[in-house]
Amino acid sequence: MGPHPAVAAIRLAVRRVLNDILDEQTAPGAGPPRPELQTAHAAQQAYGGQVRHAAPAPRAEWSAGRPQRGVPTPGRGREAAARPGTGARTPHEHPPAPLVLVACSGGADSMALASALAFEAPKLGIRAGGVTVDHGLQTGSDLRAGEVAQRLRELGLDPVDAVAVSVGREGGPEAAARDARYAALDTAAERHGAAAVLLGHTRDDQAETVLLGLARGSGIRSLSGMAAVSGAGGRYRRPFLHLDRQTARKACLVQSLPVWDDPHNADPAYTRSRLRHEGLPALEKALGKGVVEALARTAQLSRDDADALDAWAGQADAAVRDDAGRLECAKLSVLPPAVRRRILRRAAIEAGAPAGSLFARHIEEVDRLITGWRGQGVINLPGKVVAQRQGGRLVIRQG
Repeated sequence: MGPHPAVAAIRLAVRRVLNDILDEQTAPGAGPPRPELQTAHAAQQAYGGQVRHAAPAPRAEWSAGRPQRGVPTPGRGREAAARPGTGARTPHEHPPAPLVLVACSGGADSMALASALAFEAPKLGIRAGGVTVDHGLQTGSDLRAGEVAQRLRELGLDPVDAVAVSVGREGGPEAAARDARYAALDTAAERHGAAAVLLGHTRDDQAETVLLGLARGSGIRSLSGMAAVSGAGGRYRRPFLHLDRQTARKACLVQSLPVWDDPHNADPAYTRSRLRHEGLPALEKALGKGVVEALARTAQLSRDDADALDAWAGQADAAVRDDAGRLECAKLSVLPPAVRRRILRRAAIEAGAPAGSLFARHIEEVDRLITGWRGQGVINLPGKVVAQRQGGRLVIRQG
C-alpha cells in the first residue's frame, strides 16, 4: 500500500523541484538562471522573458554508490571538499553531491516540506539540510527554534542551523521580519554552499499575496505573486505553490509530525492574518468555493504578462537613449505606458532609488515629465534620487 495521498502529493512536488535542481547543476555550460526567474524586485530591474524548460540534460554520476532509500547522506560534500589538492577531480572521482536546504519554522507547511525533502533527497543523491530562524519576537522563541532544529535532525537532515536575527522596523513588522529572515537564509546558503533553499509557501499563501497586491493598487508584477523560483541565482524554490495548506497539514498529521502554530498567524494586528481569517473566508462565502484557486491562477497569468512586458522594456531601453546614454523624451513618449514606465522604474533603481520604496505614484510623476510636460521642476524620488527634464532628455540621478 502506498503513502497517504497528501504525503504522496508533497513528495511528488519536492521530487520535481529536486530533479530541476539536478538538471541545472549538470547541464553543459549551465549558468545562473535568467532574470525572469528572480524575485519580483529583481525582475523589475533586469527584464527577461518567460522560460520554457528544455529537455533534461544528462546528470553527473551522483547516483553511483547512492545510499539506500530514505537514508540521508550527511557530510558527503564536505568530505569531497576536504580531499587534498586544488579542487580538481581525477576521472574516477564523483562531483560533490549538491546540498539543498529547507527553511522551516516548525509550522505544518514547512514541516511537511522538510519531511518530503528528507525522504526524496537521498534517493537522488542530494544532501539535505535545514535552517530555522528565530526572529526573537516572542518569549521562548529561542527554545522553540532549538526544538525545531532537533526535529529536523531527527528527520535525518544535516547540516541544520538555528539562526537568531534582529528584526528592525523598516516597512512595518511583517516586512522587517521577512527581510531579516531572508538575510539569514542567504547567509546560511552561502556558508554551506547550498544549491537551493526550499520554502513552504502554498497556494493559499499565493492567493493572499495576490489580494494584498490588489488592495495596495499595485501593478501587474505585484499581482503575479510569488515565483516558483526566485532569489539570487534562482536560490529559492517553492514546491508547494500548487498545493493547498490543508494538504500540507494532513501530510504532517498522517506522519505524526509535531507542528507549531505561530500565534502571529492568528493575530488580527497583522494584515495577512486578517486577510487569512476574515477576508478570504468572506470572499468564499460571497463568491463560492474556488476563490483561492482562481487567485493563484491569476498570479500565473499575471506573471506571464509581466515577464513579456519586462522583456519588451528591456529591448526598448537601448533604443530610447542617445549616444551618451541619456533617455530621449520624444522616443519614450511613443512607447506604450506599461513599457515606458518599466524603463523609468529601472532607470530610477539604477540611479539608487530603493526598489521597495519606489511606488507607482513616483513613476507616474516622472512619467508626466514626458507625457504632460508643462515646465515642471525636479521630481524627488526615494533614495535621494531626482528626475528632471533637460533639453528634451530625461535625467534621473542622485540629487
